Amino acid sequence: MARIISIANQKGGVGKTTTAVNLAASIAVAEKKVLLIDFDPQGNTTSGVGISKHDLKAGIYQAIIGHNNIKDVVMDTEISFLKVVPATVDLIGAEIELIDDPEREMKLKHVLKDIVNDYDYILIDCPPSLSLLTINALTASHSVLIPLQCEYYALEGISQLMKTFNLIKQNLNPHLEIEGILLTMFDSRNNLSHQVADEVKSHFNGKVFKTIISRNVRLSESPSFGKPVLLYDIASKGAVSYLELAKEMLGKN
Repeated sequence: MARIISIANQKGGVGKTTTAVNLAASIAVAEKKVLLIDFDPQGNTTSGVGISKHDLKAGIYQAIIGHNNIKDVVMDTEISFLKVVPATVDLIGAEIELIDDPEREMKLKHVLKDIVNDYDYILIDCPPSLSLLTINALTASHSVLIPLQCEYYALEGISQLMKTFNLIKQNLNPHLEIEGILLTMFDSRNNLSHQVADEVKSHFNGKVFKTIISRNVRLSESPSFGKPVLLYDIASKGAVSYLELAKEMLGKN
């Protein structure tokens, strides 16, 4: 049975999609069966694994509204152990369509029941908001991984995310855990990065991954080539960091 992990932070630009794509790829090269679900209407995870959003006829939206079985919208990637469920532009309208559905928070959970035994890990890239889509993802998940950039406002947004986490845990998913907080965009030359890292570690004692993702040019370039960084430049600092993160997470689970 797959461990289902949402990658969420309502603040944009924190390395959420970068983490979803590269962590999924890094776990997959360890020969674990991984399904990556793009649950963000922007579809950056979809293009980040080399799939053209404009050519898609169906994706996760069609699965959650019942037009397609989720097995029918799973696509291959360049990595044999990594599959992806893409996002189409239709996902933008999902929240409006589901608003009157009494089971609206449970749609993704119900859909995943058909495939949960086919994978070792299911990673869900959430939109940068605390929307109905994010609530669906957290309700369907065993845990949430929170990317947190090493910048001044890092801790401001996380308090709202933690409130949402606690509400979902109380009302919709009592087994939801924090998989870990991942420090991203770390700049070792910058005192502020060190200060933020220290503050996060003291504030979330024991919940912060040892692996830290530093700023890296190759990591920033790889999405424009539609590749995880380990396929773009395996020797880069970004690729090594995400392989270390995968190793740390696999050891923990």
